[in-house]
Amino acid sequence: MTLVAGVDSSTQSCKVVVIDVATGAIVREGRAAHPEGTEVAPEAWWEALQAAIADAGGLADVAAISVAGQQHGMVVLDEAGEVIRPALLWNDTRSAQAAADLLAEVGAEEYARRTGVVPVASFTATKLRWLRDAEPEAAARVAAVALPHDWLTWRLRGFGPQHPALDELTTDRSDASGTAYWGATGYDRDLLERALGHDVILPRVLGPADRAGTTPEGVIVGAGAGDNAGAALGLDAVPGDVVVSLGTSGTVFAVTEDPVADASGTVAGFADAAGGYLPLVATLNAARVLDATARLLGVSHDELGELALSAEPGAGGVVLVPWFEGERTPNLPHARASITGLSLANTTRPDLARAAIEGMLAGLATGMDAIRALGVEVHRVLLVGGAARNEAVAVIAGQIFDPPVEIPAPGEYVALGAARQAAWALTGERPRWPLAIERTPPHAPRPGIRERYDAVAELRAAESR
Repeated sequence: MTLVAGVDSSTQSCKVVVIDVATGAIVREGRAAHPEGTEVAPEAWWEALQAAIADAGGLADVAAISVAGQQHGMVVLDEAGEVIRPALLWNDTRSAQAAADLLAEVGAEEYARRTGVVPVASFTATKLRWLRDAEPEAAARVAAVALPHDWLTWRLRGFGPQHPALDELTTDRSDASGTAYWGATGYDRDLLERALGHDVILPRVLGPADRAGTTPEGVIVGAGAGDNAGAALGLDAVPGDVVVSLGTSGTVFAVTEDPVADASGTVAGFADAAGGYLPLVATLNAARVLDATARLLGVSHDELGELALSAEPGAGGVVLVPWFEGERTPNLPHARASITGLSLANTTRPDLARAAIEGMLAGLATGMDAIRALGVEVHRVLLVGGAARNEAVAVIAGQIFDPPVEIPAPGEYVALGAARQAAWALTGERPRWPLAIERTPPHAPRPGIRERYDAVAELRAAESR
């Protein structure tokens, strides 16, 4: 039996799956927690990766490994390979003004043309500009910039402060495309220098089947990927599929053969991990909307779902716009959530529960509409993430989204995508492991829910700008 390992180094934790290359079956797995916060010392990720590998039985019998990681995070290294300061994660919004400054200097259309994205606080370039402005002494020391998966791949290969070969840093197209200084023709050094103030070493961009190198023990290390691209690969998504992922953040992404550019910044024109493209819309508020509402009502997630399903579609006119932590799409980092349409009749636990689920899903459906407006065809929605297991979320998704919804069996799809990539690097062929669909909720779109949500969200966005 030939084994490969896939890693998902996410915001909250590190997961490792060990897979049988011939069948795609999970042989064993492990995990370890990450620190909380929007600013994290990368060494904590390295310690968690080692712990998760040990929890998964180690790599002694593994032929190849690949790392998928949270996108955009800023890891800055000095000439000695030392991390200069804790990494700013994708969900750190302190660089919102830096994003506005870069847009004022370059222009949204020009950014979209050159990189496929329009900078927001999430992207690496804006964090580099923040570093230049807020911590100029630290910025001046930067000799190389990496993303979380780049840095972990480098460490797996034996590099680091004891062996600081900065020119051995590698990345892939999917993660590079989330920096706002990489495009179809490669790195845009002008945009990099505009952000940080000087040129630096950047990771070499590998192709989907390329090998970054090996571990000191001889295990092949694949190119790695950004987390969303890893999930798309893990789901074996193809053109016509849209993946809606309900995690800490919410994401909506499609697989396309051709790049897209959206000067409004709503859709990020990322690359994928298989040689194509991954137009994506991200929201900051997804499953934790359910966490907050469940706490408010004093119930579990299952009980929240039961309450929601006891209410009529449309929640009696109650609309929750769930921008609890500000929002990335629309780009409103300082916005807050709101509940409107309350009356004596609808101020009930069931209607509030249903409004929370409808609001979470409606925001993501609006993102899907933005992708379709760029000419991307959508034939089915693959709904993934822990919240997709909730009965009410599944049923209401079938009422919110226009295309049919399918819910794959629970799985660590980012890690599975990384494992597919490891197998690809090992064998030279993309594996086609089967995808198990757990359920298909009734397809019963209710347009009125979306219309009411969109109208209220538009008003709230105008107030927040």
